[in-house]
Amino acid sequence: MERRQVPCCVGAIAVGVLCGLLAPGVGGAMEAVVAPVLGALLYATFLQVPIAELGRSLRAGRFLLAVLVVNFLVVPPVVAAMFPLMPGDPALRLGVLLVLLAPCVDYVIVFSRLAGGSADRLLAATPLLLLAQMALLPPFLALFLGPEPAEVIEPGPFVHAFLWLIALPLTLAWLTQAAARRFRAGRLVAEGTGAAMVPLMAAVLLTVVASQLPKLDGRLGEVVPTVPFFVVFLVVMAWAGRAVARGFRLPPAEGRAVIFTGATRNGLVLLPLALALPDERGAVAPVVMVTQTLVEVVGMVVLVRVVPRLLPASADRSGGARD
Repeated sequence: MERRQVPCCVGAIAVGVLCGLLAPGVGGAMEAVVAPVLGALLYATFLQVPIAELGRSLRAGRFLLAVLVVNFLVVPPVVAAMFPLMPGDPALRLGVLLVLLAPCVDYVIVFSRLAGGSADRLLAATPLLLLAQMALLPPFLALFLGPEPAEVIEPGPFVHAFLWLIALPLTLAWLTQAAARRFRAGRLVAEGTGAAMVPLMAAVLLTVVASQLPKLDGRLGEVVPTVPFFVVFLVVMAWAGRAVARGFRLPPAEGRAVIFTGATRNGLVLLPLALALPDERGAVAPVVMVTQTLVEVVGMVVLVRVVPRLLPASADRSGGARD
Protein backbone atom coordinates (compact mmCIF):
# COMPACT_ATOMS: atom_id res chain seq x y z
CA MET A 1 0.00 0.00 0.00
CA GLU A 2 2.84 2.41 0.75
CA ARG A 3 4.31 1.82 -2.71
CA ARG A 4 0.90 2.37 -4.31
CA GLN A 5 -0.16 5.32 -2.17
CA VAL A 6 -0.36 7.83 -5.04
CA PRO A 7 -2.62 5.66 -7.29
CA CYS A 8 -4.77 4.96 -4.22
CA CYS A 9 -5.10 8.66 -3.45
CA VAL A 10 -5.82 9.62 -7.07
CA GLY A 11 -8.43 6.85 -7.28
CA ALA A 12 -10.06 8.08 -4.06
CA ILE A 13 -10.25 11.62 -5.41
CA ALA A 14 -11.81 10.34 -8.64
CA VAL A 15 -14.43 8.34 -6.73
CA GLY A 16 -15.14 11.39 -4.56
CA VAL A 17 -15.66 13.57 -7.64
CA LEU A 18 -18.07 11.02 -9.17
CA CYS A 19 -19.95 10.70 -5.89
CA GLY A 20 -20.18 14.47 -5.44
CA LEU A 21 -21.39 15.03 -9.00
CA LEU A 22 -23.68 12.04 -9.55
CA ALA A 23 -25.05 11.63 -6.01
CA PRO A 24 -24.77 15.04 -4.33
CA GLY A 25 -27.16 13.99 -1.55
CA VAL A 26 -24.89 11.13 -0.57
CA GLY A 27 -21.81 13.31 -0.98
CA GLY A 28 -23.29 16.01 1.22
CA ALA A 29 -24.14 13.45 3.91
CA MET A 30 -20.47 12.44 3.99
CA GLU A 31 -19.56 15.78 5.58
CA ALA A 32 -20.39 14.35 8.99
CA VAL A 33 -17.82 11.62 8.36
CA VAL A 34 -14.93 13.90 7.41
CA ALA A 35 -13.88 14.87 10.96
CA PRO A 36 -13.97 11.31 12.41
CA VAL A 37 -12.07 9.87 9.43
CA LEU A 38 -9.52 12.69 9.59
CA GLY A 39 -9.19 12.11 13.33
CA ALA A 40 -8.57 8.39 12.70
CA LEU A 41 -5.90 9.24 10.13
CA LEU A 42 -4.19 11.62 12.54
CA TYR A 43 -4.36 8.97 15.28
CA ALA A 44 -2.61 6.52 12.94
CA THR A 45 0.00 9.17 12.12
CA PHE A 46 0.62 10.14 15.75
CA LEU A 47 0.98 6.46 16.59
CA GLN A 48 4.12 6.43 14.43
CA VAL A 49 5.64 9.30 16.47
CA PRO A 50 7.35 8.10 19.69
CA ILE A 51 6.66 10.28 22.71
CA ALA A 52 10.39 10.83 23.25
CA GLU A 53 10.72 12.19 19.70
CA LEU A 54 7.92 14.66 20.30
CA GLY A 55 9.66 15.90 23.43
CA ARG A 56 12.86 16.51 21.47
CA SER A 57 10.87 18.26 18.73
CA LEU A 58 9.62 20.85 21.20
CA ARG A 59 13.23 21.95 21.63
CA ALA A 60 13.95 22.19 17.90
CA GLY A 61 14.21 25.98 17.89
CA ARG A 62 15.62 26.34 14.39
CA PHE A 63 12.85 24.22 12.83
CA LEU A 64 10.09 26.04 14.73
CA LEU A 65 11.52 29.38 13.64
CA ALA A 66 11.60 28.20 10.01
CA VAL A 67 7.94 27.17 10.27
CA LEU A 68 6.97 30.60 11.60
CA VAL A 69 9.02 32.38 8.93
CA VAL A 70 7.55 30.44 6.00
CA ASN A 71 3.95 30.84 7.22
CA PHE A 72 3.89 34.37 8.57
CA LEU A 73 6.75 36.21 6.84
CA VAL A 74 6.80 34.51 3.41
CA VAL A 75 3.14 33.64 2.78
CA PRO A 76 1.68 37.18 3.28
CA PRO A 77 3.95 38.82 0.63
CA VAL A 78 3.16 35.96 -1.79
CA VAL A 79 -0.57 36.56 -1.25
CA ALA A 80 -0.03 40.35 -1.50
CA ALA A 81 1.69 39.91 -4.88
CA MET A 82 -1.35 38.00 -6.21
CA PHE A 83 -3.98 40.16 -4.51
CA PRO A 84 -4.21 42.97 -7.12
CA LEU A 85 -4.81 40.36 -9.84
CA MET A 86 -7.67 38.65 -7.99
CA PRO A 87 -11.32 39.25 -8.97
CA GLY A 88 -12.72 42.38 -7.37
CA ASP A 89 -15.68 40.78 -5.53
CA PRO A 90 -15.05 41.58 -1.81
CA ALA A 91 -16.70 38.37 -0.61
CA LEU A 92 -14.60 36.30 -2.98
CA ARG A 93 -11.43 38.09 -1.91
CA LEU A 94 -12.28 37.49 1.74
CA GLY A 95 -12.63 33.76 1.07
CA VAL A 96 -9.26 33.64 -0.68
CA LEU A 97 -7.53 35.51 2.14
CA LEU A 98 -9.15 33.41 4.88
CA VAL A 99 -7.90 30.20 3.35
CA LEU A 100 -4.45 31.28 2.16
CA LEU A 101 -3.30 33.20 5.23
CA ALA A 102 -3.94 30.39 7.73
CA PRO A 103 -1.52 27.40 7.78
CA CYS A 104 -2.92 23.86 8.02
CA VAL A 105 -2.69 22.03 11.35
CA ASP A 106 -4.20 18.63 10.57
CA TYR A 107 -3.62 16.57 7.43
CA VAL A 108 -0.42 18.48 6.60
CA ILE A 109 1.23 16.20 9.19
CA VAL A 110 0.09 13.13 7.27
CA PHE A 111 1.14 14.34 3.82
CA SER A 112 4.48 15.47 5.19
CA ARG A 113 5.10 12.01 6.67
CA LEU A 114 4.15 10.32 3.38
CA ALA A 115 6.82 12.43 1.68
CA GLY A 116 9.45 11.56 4.29
CA GLY A 117 9.02 14.77 6.27
CA SER A 118 9.33 15.12 10.05
CA ALA A 119 5.82 14.45 11.34
CA ASP A 120 7.02 14.79 14.93
CA ARG A 121 8.42 18.27 14.30
CA LEU A 122 5.20 19.45 12.65
CA LEU A 123 3.10 17.95 15.41
CA ALA A 124 5.15 19.80 18.01
CA ALA A 125 4.68 23.04 16.02
CA THR A 126 0.87 22.69 15.86
CA PRO A 127 -0.06 24.65 19.04
CA LEU A 128 2.32 27.42 18.02
CA LEU A 129 0.77 27.60 14.53
CA LEU A 130 -2.76 27.70 15.94
CA LEU A 131 -1.96 30.50 18.39
CA ALA A 132 -0.01 32.49 15.79
CA GLN A 133 -2.77 32.38 13.17
CA MET A 134 -5.44 33.26 15.75
CA ALA A 135 -3.40 36.35 16.66
CA LEU A 136 -2.24 37.36 13.17
CA LEU A 137 -5.20 36.57 10.92
CA PRO A 138 -7.28 39.62 12.05
CA PRO A 139 -4.48 42.16 11.42
CA PHE A 140 -3.64 40.47 8.10
CA LEU A 141 -7.28 40.76 6.98
CA ALA A 142 -7.41 44.37 8.15
CA LEU A 143 -4.27 45.10 6.16
CA PHE A 144 -5.77 43.67 2.96
CA LEU A 145 -9.47 44.55 3.30
CA GLY A 146 -9.92 47.04 6.13
CA PRO A 147 -11.00 46.54 9.76
CA GLU A 148 -14.53 45.14 9.29
CA PRO A 149 -13.64 41.65 7.91
CA ALA A 150 -11.09 41.19 10.69
CA GLU A 151 -13.92 41.25 13.25
CA VAL A 152 -15.28 37.89 12.03
CA ILE A 153 -12.29 35.94 13.41
CA GLU A 154 -13.24 33.99 16.55
CA PRO A 155 -11.22 31.43 18.54
CA GLY A 156 -13.95 28.76 18.43
CA PRO A 157 -12.94 26.89 15.24
CA PHE A 158 -9.27 26.87 16.24
CA VAL A 159 -9.99 25.51 19.74
CA HIS A 160 -12.41 22.90 18.34
CA ALA A 161 -9.82 21.75 15.79
CA PHE A 162 -7.09 21.49 18.40
CA LEU A 163 -9.21 19.48 20.82
CA TRP A 164 -10.76 17.01 18.37
CA LEU A 165 -8.14 16.73 15.64
CA ILE A 166 -4.92 17.09 17.66
CA ALA A 167 -5.38 16.57 21.42
CA LEU A 168 -7.79 13.60 21.31
CA PRO A 169 -5.99 11.54 18.59
CA LEU A 170 -2.63 12.33 20.21
CA THR A 171 -3.81 11.17 23.64
CA LEU A 172 -5.23 7.96 22.18
CA ALA A 173 -1.97 7.37 20.29
CA TRP A 174 0.07 7.80 23.49
CA LEU A 175 -2.21 5.40 25.37
CA THR A 176 -1.84 2.87 22.55
CA GLN A 177 1.94 3.21 22.61
CA ALA A 178 1.93 2.60 26.36
CA ALA A 179 -0.29 -0.47 25.92
CA ALA A 180 1.92 -1.78 23.09
CA ARG A 181 4.92 -1.83 25.42
CA ARG A 182 3.10 -4.03 27.94
CA PHE A 183 0.46 -6.05 26.13
CA ARG A 184 0.38 -8.13 22.95
CA ALA A 185 -3.07 -6.74 22.09
CA GLY A 186 -1.65 -3.23 22.20
CA ARG A 187 1.14 -4.21 19.81
CA LEU A 188 -1.38 -5.73 17.41
CA VAL A 189 -3.49 -2.57 17.47
CA ALA A 190 -0.43 -0.40 16.84
CA GLU A 191 0.79 -2.57 13.95
CA GLY A 192 -2.67 -2.82 12.39
CA THR A 193 -3.27 0.92 12.63
CA GLY A 194 0.09 1.66 11.00
CA ALA A 195 -0.83 -0.63 8.11
CA ALA A 196 -4.11 1.28 7.67
CA MET A 197 -2.42 4.63 6.93
CA VAL A 198 -2.92 4.57 3.16
CA PRO A 199 -6.55 3.34 3.25
CA LEU A 200 -7.34 6.02 5.83
CA MET A 201 -5.73 8.69 3.66
CA ALA A 202 -7.79 7.48 0.70
CA ALA A 203 -10.94 7.61 2.86
CA VAL A 204 -10.17 11.20 3.92
CA LEU A 205 -9.64 12.34 0.33
CA LEU A 206 -12.80 10.58 -0.87
CA THR A 207 -15.01 12.00 1.88
CA VAL A 208 -13.57 15.53 1.64
CA VAL A 209 -14.04 15.72 -2.13
CA ALA A 210 -17.47 14.04 -2.14
CA SER A 211 -18.79 16.20 0.71
CA GLN A 212 -17.40 19.54 -0.47
CA LEU A 213 -18.09 19.28 -4.21
CA PRO A 214 -21.90 19.57 -3.86
CA LYS A 215 -21.38 22.85 -1.98
CA LEU A 216 -20.26 24.49 -5.21
CA ASP A 217 -23.94 24.05 -6.23
CA GLY A 218 -24.15 26.18 -9.33
CA ARG A 219 -21.63 28.76 -8.13
CA LEU A 220 -18.72 27.13 -9.92
CA GLY A 221 -18.56 29.97 -12.44
CA GLU A 222 -18.09 32.50 -9.65
CA VAL A 223 -15.10 30.73 -8.11
CA VAL A 224 -13.34 29.33 -11.19
CA PRO A 225 -11.22 32.54 -11.46
CA THR A 226 -9.69 31.71 -8.07
CA VAL A 227 -8.38 28.28 -9.14
CA PRO A 228 -5.24 29.61 -10.91
CA PHE A 229 -4.31 31.56 -7.77
CA PHE A 230 -4.55 28.43 -5.64
CA VAL A 231 -2.42 26.47 -8.11
CA VAL A 232 0.17 29.25 -8.32
CA PHE A 233 0.25 29.48 -4.53
CA LEU A 234 1.04 25.76 -4.22
CA VAL A 235 3.86 25.96 -6.76
CA VAL A 236 5.39 29.17 -5.39
CA MET A 237 5.24 28.00 -1.79
CA ALA A 238 6.85 24.66 -2.61
CA TRP A 239 9.92 26.52 -3.90
CA ALA A 240 9.74 29.19 -1.19
CA GLY A 241 9.59 26.49 1.50
CA ARG A 242 12.61 24.82 -0.05
CA ALA A 243 14.50 28.13 0.03
CA VAL A 244 13.58 28.70 3.70
CA ALA A 245 14.61 25.16 4.62
CA ARG A 246 17.97 25.61 2.94
CA GLY A 247 18.39 29.07 4.45
CA PHE A 248 17.98 27.56 7.92
CA ARG A 249 20.25 24.64 6.92
CA LEU A 250 17.69 22.04 7.98
CA PRO A 251 18.16 18.34 7.26
CA PRO A 252 16.02 16.93 4.40
CA ALA A 253 13.24 15.48 6.57
CA GLU A 254 12.71 18.75 8.42
CA GLY A 255 13.02 20.74 5.20
CA ARG A 256 10.25 18.68 3.60
CA ALA A 257 8.02 19.40 6.58
CA VAL A 258 8.69 23.13 6.14
CA ILE A 259 7.67 22.89 2.46
CA PHE A 260 4.39 21.20 3.36
CA THR A 261 3.46 23.59 6.15
CA GLY A 262 4.04 26.55 3.85
CA ALA A 263 1.98 25.10 1.00
CA THR A 264 -0.92 23.52 2.93
CA ARG A 265 -3.74 25.72 4.20
CA ASN A 266 -6.37 25.57 6.95
CA GLY A 267 -9.60 25.45 4.92
CA LEU A 268 -11.29 22.59 6.77
CA VAL A 269 -10.82 24.27 10.15
CA LEU A 270 -11.92 27.75 9.05
CA LEU A 271 -14.90 26.60 6.94
CA PRO A 272 -17.38 26.81 9.88
CA LEU A 273 -16.23 30.38 10.51
CA ALA A 274 -16.80 31.26 6.83
CA LEU A 275 -20.26 29.64 6.87
CA ALA A 276 -21.23 31.92 9.77
CA LEU A 277 -20.35 35.11 7.89
CA PRO A 278 -23.26 37.52 7.30
CA ASP A 279 -24.84 38.56 3.96
CA GLU A 280 -23.15 37.66 0.66
CA ARG A 281 -19.87 36.86 2.36
CA GLY A 282 -21.45 33.84 4.04
CA ALA A 283 -22.56 32.55 0.65
CA VAL A 284 -19.41 33.14 -1.41
CA ALA A 285 -16.46 32.81 1.00
CA PRO A 286 -17.21 29.16 1.96
CA VAL A 287 -17.49 28.17 -1.71
CA VAL A 288 -14.10 29.74 -2.36
CA MET A 289 -12.60 27.80 0.56
CA VAL A 290 -14.15 24.55 -0.64
CA THR A 291 -12.64 25.17 -4.07
CA GLN A 292 -9.22 25.69 -2.51
CA THR A 293 -9.57 22.44 -0.56
CA LEU A 294 -10.38 20.52 -3.75
CA VAL A 295 -7.37 22.05 -5.53
CA GLU A 296 -5.18 21.38 -2.51
CA VAL A 297 -5.97 17.68 -2.07
CA VAL A 298 -4.90 17.08 -5.66
CA GLY A 299 -1.82 19.25 -5.14
CA MET A 300 -0.84 17.38 -1.99
CA VAL A 301 -0.89 14.05 -3.84
CA VAL A 302 1.47 15.59 -6.41
CA LEU A 303 3.72 17.13 -3.74
CA VAL A 304 4.11 13.77 -2.01
CA ARG A 305 6.08 12.70 -5.08
CA VAL A 306 7.70 16.04 -5.93
CA VAL A 307 8.98 17.24 -2.53
CA PRO A 308 11.42 14.31 -2.00
CA ARG A 309 13.00 15.33 -5.30
CA LEU A 310 13.20 18.97 -4.26
CA LEU A 311 14.97 17.92 -1.04
CA PRO A 312 16.45 14.45 -1.58
CA ALA A 313 17.60 12.45 1.41
CA SER A 314 21.13 12.48 -0.03
CA ALA A 315 21.25 16.28 0.17
CA ASP A 316 24.16 17.86 1.98
CA ARG A 317 23.68 17.39 5.72
CA SER A 318 26.64 19.50 6.72
CA GLY A 319 24.34 22.07 8.28
CA GLY A 320 21.63 19.65 9.30
CA ALA A 321 22.57 18.93 12.89
CA ARG A 322 19.49 18.93 15.06
CA ASP A 323 18.98 21.62 17.68
